[in-house]
Amino acid sequence: MATLTVRLGTRSYPVHINAGLHDRLELFSEYLQKNAVCIITDDNVAPLYLRELGRTLTAFAPGHLILPHGEAHKDWRSLDSIFSFLLKRGFGRDAVLLALGGGMVGDLTGFAAACYQRGINYIQVPTTLLAQVDSSVGGKTAINHRRGKNMIGAFHQPLAVVADTNALKTLPPQELSAGLAEVIKCGLILDEDFFLWLETHVQEILELNPEACQYAILRACEIKAAIVAEDEHEQGRRALLNLGHTFGHAIESALGYGEWLHGEAVAAGIGMAADMAVRMDWLKASEYRRICRLLERAGLPSKPPASLTPMQLLNHMRRDKKVRKGRLRLVLPRGIGQAVVSEDFNPQLLGDTLAGKPI
Repeated sequence: MATLTVRLGTRSYPVHINAGLHDRLELFSEYLQKNAVCIITDDNVAPLYLRELGRTLTAFAPGHLILPHGEAHKDWRSLDSIFSFLLKRGFGRDAVLLALGGGMVGDLTGFAAACYQRGINYIQVPTTLLAQVDSSVGGKTAINHRRGKNMIGAFHQPLAVVADTNALKTLPPQELSAGLAEVIKCGLILDEDFFLWLETHVQEILELNPEACQYAILRACEIKAAIVAEDEHEQGRRALLNLGHTFGHAIESALGYGEWLHGEAVAAGIGMAADMAVRMDWLKASEYRRICRLLERAGLPSKPPASLTPMQLLNHMRRDKKVRKGRLRLVLPRGIGQAVVSEDFNPQLLGDTLAGKPI
């Protein structure tokens, strides 16, 4: 089992990565009390893993709530259903929630835990590659608003992350590819050697080679954990983890939540950020081609859907959480393994990128 620690002083927590972890009671038991455990999952994941995890936790008599799946349900209604369930069954401030599912379940459960009775504990049990490498680590929790993705939320760190790589075997290929967008992002922002490794091993990950999958998840989590430990509340360097997300969130919001998977939108956003960096002479054209080629080999888009206009995208980008004093800030690569947050760019170049003009 690979284990790393997200170092946040007294709120530090472990991230465990290996096959078969849903059966490892000792990874959960130190945090739990009988009749004070509730598993939150969705109707895609429940038939696959709810019974398995419930059996492991039998001694704690866990309750469970099954939500409808999909990004369109990461909303106030689902959040309220969690609160109503917990209140109806008398869960108190000693309760621990277990988020069993992908990023939607993890974000929603974490936000519910941050709010319920002014804050209770939770554990992330991610079942998708995207959740295992990104959304389960770092304490960002949120729901969507019709005017923007992840606009209502809180920073609330979990007690632990338990990433069972066996869960990847039941992922549809499209979901597996979507998770790779966040893995590729990590190499682009901070680790050229990891990007090079991905260029060599991406097919092995898609084929679920156990060693390749574990290393990819571990290295992505190591990169994210190091940045989170330095800047937990995204006042500075943590914004680098949003490479591709300003463009990507605009794609998701403009299309309607669920039309594209989050990872697909982030992949297109990474391609757009690289496109703009070439226009600014920050990135070589050859590096841009390598980035797009890796995205495409991972089964991901490198451009936005043709149905969206530049103005649609720009209007949604202006609601991005990185906007400061009305100025849009973008995360852009200055080379493979190096990225910066900048508001110092020519708006015309952004317009050219949004319009898909040839570089």
